[in-house]
Amino acid sequence: MSEDGFAKPAPPKPLWLLAELTYACPLQCPYCSNPADFDHYRDHLTTEEWERVLVQARTLGAAQLGFSGGEPLIRRDLETLVARARALGYYTNLITSGWALDEARLGALKEAGLDHIQLSFQGPQQQLNDRMAGAAVFEQKLAVARLVKRFGYPMVLNFVLYRENIDRVAEFLDLAVELGADYVELANTQYYGWALLNRDRLLPTRQQLERAELVANEYRRRLAGRMKVYYVVPDYYEDRPKACSNGWGNFFLLVAPDGTALPCHAARVIPGLVFPNVRQANLSWIWKESPAFNRFRGFDWMREPCRSCPERFKDFGGCRCQAYLLAGDAADTDPVCSLAPRHGLVLEAIRRATAATGVEAAVSDTGLIFRNVHNSRRLTAPLERSPLGR
Repeated sequence: MSEDGFAKPAPPKPLWLLAELTYACPLQCPYCSNPADFDHYRDHLTTEEWERVLVQARTLGAAQLGFSGGEPLIRRDLETLVARARALGYYTNLITSGWALDEARLGALKEAGLDHIQLSFQGPQQQLNDRMAGAAVFEQKLAVARLVKRFGYPMVLNFVLYRENIDRVAEFLDLAVELGADYVELANTQYYGWALLNRDRLLPTRQQLERAELVANEYRRRLAGRMKVYYVVPDYYEDRPKACSNGWGNFFLLVAPDGTALPCHAARVIPGLVFPNVRQANLSWIWKESPAFNRFRGFDWMREPCRSCPERFKDFGGCRCQAYLLAGDAADTDPVCSLAPRHGLVLEAIRRATAATGVEAAVSDTGLIFRNVHNSRRLTAPLERSPLGR
């Protein structure tokens, strides 16, 4: 029942299922959205368990399915899962770095029924790309991009933007044109997981963002009808928060490698919420009935100023994980919002990042904490479980 005494409406269908097949990855990107303590989660779902997840999510209404990680290509049963998803009627998307994807593997995935491949780059040229990836993968990515095109897939490229590469948006887009991209996402880093640990080194200045957006808009006009360019702005410089995952428990369902079901990528960080595991509970109960998925669903949980804000129907109160990580309370107004009582935390984060010259941690000579097992074990769990910015 809602606070006004009326029965709550049934939750909407989880149209988008993200299957994080593994946290294992040969890359070490310092902006990775995986939990910083990923090494704690080693008991990955089996093929049979993943197939059961796919069936249950499809029964709930999920239509789009992303295979992600880590690097999903590490799973040798990926083709089996793609084929099962195709038989169930999903539209499938492989979200990959391109690692070890050769002609034979791509052919097997095509035969299994894979619909879509999204390929990521860390930089527009080899030196920066490979340094940020922590591995020599740029030439492999170029080869995979050409293979993807040859196999008849739409060319979808994802370029993650951060302080060191955001002034090279034109180079990214020129590379996309050279590779024959159909869709390009210029995705400013979102500050969760490893990116939050590295925020002082990754967050661009407002001037950099404005210049990059101008370049993106110019290419968008020039390439209209040939290539679609999407520019994802970072929250920290916006006056209003993003509609995180289109609302908590409203559209998006993530199943982590160990079977934990989550309403968004970073939800594990919120203390006091026990997220169910698909090994112990059916996805129907998890989505519709579990306390964790209902905690921030709808609008009754909101405090002022969100509770009476007309924009709550558009932004759903912003990001609960960001509210916790910045303000220490997941029920707070997302500090990104200029109306938030604690908006000053975001302004201070911007000021600190702009002035930053280093980070006190076990880091490489770039000053970044790279995503790897060593750092996951040694540093990051205590940092991530404490709100930053307070």
